[in-house]
Amino acid sequence: MSPKEIINLETVLGSDNQQEGALEDRFAPSAVNINANNVQIGEVLVRTLFLSTLPRYLNTNWFSPIINLDRVFDASLFIHPANSGDVLKKLRDKLTRLQAQSIEEANQGKVRNPILDTALQDIEALRDQIQQGTDRFFEFGVYVTIYGKDEKELSEIESKIKGYLDAQLIYIKQATFRMKEGFLSTMPLNNDVLSAHNSLNTEPISSSFPFVSYDLTSDSGVLYGINTHNNSLVIFDRFSLPNYNMVVFGSSGSGKSYVVKLELLRSLMIGTEVFIIDPENEYRHLAGTVGGSVVDISIASDSHINPFDLPDLQEGEDFKEVFRSHILDLTGLLKLMMGELTPEEASLLDEALIQAYALKDITPENNGGKGEVPLLSDFQNILEGLAGAESLAIRIRKYTQGTFSGFLNQPTNVSLNKQLVVFGIRDMEEELRPIAMYLVLNYIWAKVRSQMKKRILVVDEAWWLLKYDAGGQFLLNVAKRARKYFLGLTTISQDVQDFLSSPNGKPIVTNSSFQLLMKQSAAAIDVIKDAFHLTDAEKFLLLESTVGHGLFFAGPNHVGIRIVPSYVEDQIITSDPRQLMEIEQAKKEWAKEQKK
Repeated sequence: MSPKEIINLETVLGSDNQQEGALEDRFAPSAVNINANNVQIGEVLVRTLFLSTLPRYLNTNWFSPIINLDRVFDASLFIHPANSGDVLKKLRDKLTRLQAQSIEEANQGKVRNPILDTALQDIEALRDQIQQGTDRFFEFGVYVTIYGKDEKELSEIESKIKGYLDAQLIYIKQATFRMKEGFLSTMPLNNDVLSAHNSLNTEPISSSFPFVSYDLTSDSGVLYGINTHNNSLVIFDRFSLPNYNMVVFGSSGSGKSYVVKLELLRSLMIGTEVFIIDPENEYRHLAGTVGGSVVDISIASDSHINPFDLPDLQEGEDFKEVFRSHILDLTGLLKLMMGELTPEEASLLDEALIQAYALKDITPENNGGKGEVPLLSDFQNILEGLAGAESLAIRIRKYTQGTFSGFLNQPTNVSLNKQLVVFGIRDMEEELRPIAMYLVLNYIWAKVRSQMKKRILVVDEAWWLLKYDAGGQFLLNVAKRARKYFLGLTTISQDVQDFLSSPNGKPIVTNSSFQLLMKQSAAAIDVIKDAFHLTDAEKFLLLESTVGHGLFFAGPNHVGIRIVPSYVEDQIITSDPRQLMEIEQAKKEWAKEQKK
């Protein structure tokens, strides 16, 4: 910045600025000391490196390791177009000398020189391309300025950069005795003061583009973990993507539920409402800590959900359409309960459902029931009175009068008025677990539709539902429609092969912009590789990952991730039985101390 420009800026900024001193006095460091191999700016040492030698071939994105270096640095790439006429003249002169050398060596009876032959071929090809206008020549300068608190730190960073580039036969040097020029050349002033260039044509220069940076940090959202490529933070808002759904795959013990609980805990702090279907009681401790509620769904539980409850109407919605959609969802649940149906049985089922609601003065045209809805026993009575529905009535009887009667044949007494609600189905019999998951999912979905609010719905071990066509179709329907109601669906599964082989599994992945892959077993890795189009390096990363490590996908971008909670967060979200026992023991000891 010239003195004249400074005066103009001060004039614009006003008299207060002039009293405080010139701009350069306020922004300049306390001292600058220029040495042969560094520049000291205040208490910081600065060193500039430049590209000195390039190999015959450059790999695509060869500059990527430097861009992703986990250190503070500045880099500048200068590309100066050269005059084609001058380049052709120099190439002709160079070609003449090399041809003369080749003829002289041949006359002396020397063995053919492959280096000389290669140079001749390259020059001839380059001359043709430049002459035809298909290529151009440039002066290419690459400068990297690194920062450190002392010489040791500078040398460590320099060694790391040299290591990355030496492996590709690319060599850099210090701008010895020209550190001032190097530092100025990497400032955002577009001044190539150093002028340390290599002569290259278009193709090798293009190999340094695009600047591939494994960066997945946004200005909003929650912290998911540490980027293993460059130690930056992975901060992302799932609600900024085209849809808000997420799938999490990993082998048992890889940390799937752990990372989901960490996301939920951090999402709760910014006001997101959370519902969880928990098949193994892994989220109970989290709910108790943050003041959420736990609803136990089992045959012996006092918590009941009536599947015949109608969803609340949103403003502008037509009851006839809502009723029709509800009947379809209810039909899916009944198919889970009764098994495969013939076309005749499906028709009878639909008629029985409509008649069961008609008993309470509820028809597709009019909701006249004033909140009173039928129970499963009412539906059974209708079936018993329908000709040809005897088989359906027998199959439904065990849920109204048999062993499972306490599960579904009761009015709803469950509330969703907490910010975090966990539905625990661990104690539900294995035969009834898919039915319980469907029932809870349908109940939550009715709540989601009634009031739009930022929410996350977690379905752990989702493969339980996907084993059944009706359950898989309902889960896919939620995944497709969740975005309209500001809902993010998170599906978790350790049985990757069953999930992806399901006719509804792959569409759920396709409708999830957010994906997290944790450690995988050797048996499932090829399925994962094909489904997510992983490279061999990413495949082996998932095979060798430790707990809490994996691949994080957000839209078209993905990075390696390491999950790092704080101590307090770890105490809240841990599923380690040993840690949970220690926490419970600590609580008991604290309670004893309080009594004293």
